[in-house]
Amino acid sequence: MASPCYLGWDFSTQQLKVIAIDEQLRVIYEDNVHFDKDLPEFKTQGGVYIHSDRLTVTSPVLMWVKALDMILEKMKSSGFNFSQVRALSGAGQQHGSVYWKKGSIQILKNASSELPLHQSLKGCFSVSNSPIWMDSSTASQCNALEEAVGGAQHLASITGSRAYERFTGNQIAKIYSQNPEVYKQTERISLVSSFAASLFLGTYAPIDYSDGSGMNLLQIWEKVWSKSCLDACAPGLEERLGCPVPSHSVLGTISPYYSQRYGFSPDCKIVAFTGDNPASLAGMRLQEGDIAISLGTSDTLFLWIQEPTPALEGHILCNPVDSQTYMALLCFKNGSLMRERIRDDCASGSWDEFSKALSSTVAGNNGNLGFYFDVMEITPEAVGIHRFNRDNQKVSGFPKEVEIRALIEGQFMAKRIHAEKLGYKVLPKTRILATGGASHNKTILQVLSDVFNAPVYTIDTANSACLGSAYRAIHGLVAERNVSLADVVKSAPEPRLAVTPTAGAEELYRPLLKRYAELEQKVIYNPTSSCLAK
Repeated sequence: MASPCYLGWDFSTQQLKVIAIDEQLRVIYEDNVHFDKDLPEFKTQGGVYIHSDRLTVTSPVLMWVKALDMILEKMKSSGFNFSQVRALSGAGQQHGSVYWKKGSIQILKNASSELPLHQSLKGCFSVSNSPIWMDSSTASQCNALEEAVGGAQHLASITGSRAYERFTGNQIAKIYSQNPEVYKQTERISLVSSFAASLFLGTYAPIDYSDGSGMNLLQIWEKVWSKSCLDACAPGLEERLGCPVPSHSVLGTISPYYSQRYGFSPDCKIVAFTGDNPASLAGMRLQEGDIAISLGTSDTLFLWIQEPTPALEGHILCNPVDSQTYMALLCFKNGSLMRERIRDDCASGSWDEFSKALSSTVAGNNGNLGFYFDVMEITPEAVGIHRFNRDNQKVSGFPKEVEIRALIEGQFMAKRIHAEKLGYKVLPKTRILATGGASHNKTILQVLSDVFNAPVYTIDTANSACLGSAYRAIHGLVAERNVSLADVVKSAPEPRLAVTPTAGAEELYRPLLKRYAELEQKVIYNPTSSCLAK
C-alpha cells in the first residue's frame, strides 16, 4: 500500500498551485498552472481582466476550472498516485465571488468522468467573469452598507472590517443593483475558496468562517450571517450563501468523478477550503501571541488575537486553525519601495551603507520621529513625509543616518501601534516571524525586535498558502478530537532565530510609542473618507 499523502491547493490570482505532503510533512510533489502562459485562450493579464473604467477587475470562472483539469492531467501523466491521497484542502484568493446558475448543482453532481470538468460546467455560471479582490468599483455600495448599519465603526464591530470595495457583500450588492435578472437566475454564491471546494465535492461547499469574515456579511462573534448586512446588500441572499461552517470541517468525501477519472480513493476527505491569507497563517504555523510580518512591496501583518477590538483600519477574521480565536490582517502600502528610496537618497543605494548608518545611531533616535508615506498610506490614511524632533516640533530634514533610523523605527512603531489597536498583545511567548526582502537584513530585524520587545525568527513562505492548505487537510481529520494544528505540524522545520531584543528596549520604546501614536493623529489625511482599496 502506497504511504498516505495530503494535497493542498491554492487558487490564487495568477496561478493554480498544488502541493502534496507525506505524513512526515515532507513535500513530495508540487506543480502549478500559470493562467496567462498556460491558458492563453482566456487572454488574461496577471490572471485578470482590468476593465475600461480601471476600477472593475474580474477573472473568468471557467479559466479556474480549466486550470484544475490541466493540473490534474499533468499529475496523472507524471505518474502521481492519486489513490494515496487521504484528504485535501485548499485556499482561494480572498473576497472574489462565483455565481452558480439555477440547476447547476445537478450538473456538478452528475458530471461525466469522460469529459474534462470545464466542458461539463461551461453553462453553469450566471456571471461568467467573477469580481475579484483587485476590484474597486463599489464605492456607492460601501457607503450604502455603512449607512444601513449605523456607520463604519459599527460595521467593523459586527463583521470585523469597515466596508471595503473588494469585500464580497458590496460586490454582490453591485451585481444585484445592476443586473437584477442575473441575480435572480443565481441559486448559489460561492467565494473562490468554497467554489474550488465545490469542484472536488461535486456539490455546493459551504463558506468557512475565516474566509467568510472577508465579506462584510458575517457576524464574526456569533459566526452567523448578519441579517442587517444581508438585507442591505440584496434580497434572498441568505439562501444563496448557505450556512457558514468552521474552517476545520470535513465537508464529505471526494466526488465520484475524481475516483473514476483519476483514481482517487472514494474515501478521500475534503476539508473546508479557506482564503489565501488564513491559509498562509496555517502555513506559517502561527500560534497564540505570534505575529508574522511580510516585508514586501507592501508590508503585511498577520496576528493571532484572543480578544479583538475591530477598528477602521485592518481586518479581523475568524482564525482558520482555532475557531475560538481570531486573526487580524494589517496592510501598510509604504513598504520596501519607501525603504529603497531612503536607501538611495541617504546611503548611495547600498544596503550595507544603510545598515551601517542604522547601527551607528542609538535606539530611540534621540527622540527624532518620522512618518514616511510616498504613496497614500491606508494604515493610517496619510501621505507625505513628516519629521518631528524630540520636542514634537515639525522639522524639514534630518541628517542622513537619523533619517534612516527614523524611517525604520517609524515603520515598526506604526505596526505595533496598529496591531495593539486591534486587540493584539505582546506576550512573554510571542515570536515575530519575518519574511520577505527586508527579513534578510539583520540590522533592520534588530529594530523590529526592539520595538516589539520580542525575538524575531525568519521563515520561508514561498508556498505558505499551499502548504497551509495541506497542513489543514491533515488537521481536519483530527480536529473534532480537539487536536490542535500545532500538534499536527510539530515535526515541520522550525523557524530560524535571527535576533533577540536588546536589554532595556521595552522601557526605551514605551514612551516613544505613545508619542508616535499621538503625532500620527496630526498627520492623518482625512479620517472621514471611506472604502480604501487593498
